[in-house]
Amino acid sequence: MTDVRSVVVLTNPAAGAGQADRAARLATGRLRERGIDVLDVAGGDAEDAFRLAAEAVRQRVDALVVVGGDGMICLALQALTGSGVPLGVVPAGTGNDHARAYGLPIGDPVAAADVIAEGHTALVDVGRIEADDGTRRYFGSVLAAGFDSLVNDRANRLRWPRGRARYNLAILAEFANLRPLPFRLTLDNGLVLEQEVLLTAVGNTASYGGGMRICPGADHTDGLLDVTVVRAMPRRTALRFLPTVFAGTHVRRDGVDTYRTASVRLESPGITTYADGEPVAPLPVDVSVLPGALTVLVPHKES
Repeated sequence: MTDVRSVVVLTNPAAGAGQADRAARLATGRLRERGIDVLDVAGGDAEDAFRLAAEAVRQRVDALVVVGGDGMICLALQALTGSGVPLGVVPAGTGNDHARAYGLPIGDPVAAADVIAEGHTALVDVGRIEADDGTRRYFGSVLAAGFDSLVNDRANRLRWPRGRARYNLAILAEFANLRPLPFRLTLDNGLVLEQEVLLTAVGNTASYGGGMRICPGADHTDGLLDVTVVRAMPRRTALRFLPTVFAGTHVRRDGVDTYRTASVRLESPGITTYADGEPVAPLPVDVSVLPGALTVLVPHKES
């Protein structure tokens, strides 16, 4: 529980097909109604937005509130992780997978503002990526490597349709290039896996791509990462398989392996990793979990 009296609200105006501005107006209006001092800011680009987030952390505001989607939250994580400054979220993006994981109201900026004002907090884990090229990044939801990162790449280039339909279209488009990918994974217990795969996903939370439950058992409070490996399969089999990812039932099928680990090294030539829907770095990368490294404002749960 935290006493929320002063917040910085950081908005991505482009998020949610331009709906973030409206969401920010509704949320900030509600916060002010609740007696909270609000500084409303918007970064001109990612670098500027990070600067504003870092400044809010230095000022030790009661919370940094992000209005936008998973990419904007990921940007805020780079400043917030380990700081103790709470993250508030007004979901206004395409995927909103962090909001799903934290149980936040989606599509209702006023209700999201009420969650922030009430000040109930939770400590959650954060994933850390360290790439061989020197890149270092924190993430909150899922790291994608393989077919799913190729889908993310294509989905981020699309301007239509909006929402989850964009990812569905990207999936179908990438089927034309479907091929086995040679992967090497090294888990924290020393187990080394070398095989051809369709995709590998490392989840701090369960879903990505607007609700695709790729790591359905992931728990962002258990101090571990869930790894889902989908072995290479024929295109026809994959076409029947992929819809089951939305329900998370794919993990019951032959050809899918799951692991729980505190760290994992991923290696495969020519593959770029995505995390929280944003490109990070080419493989190889080392991924680890930072238990309880982020404070999030969440809905109150009755005991």
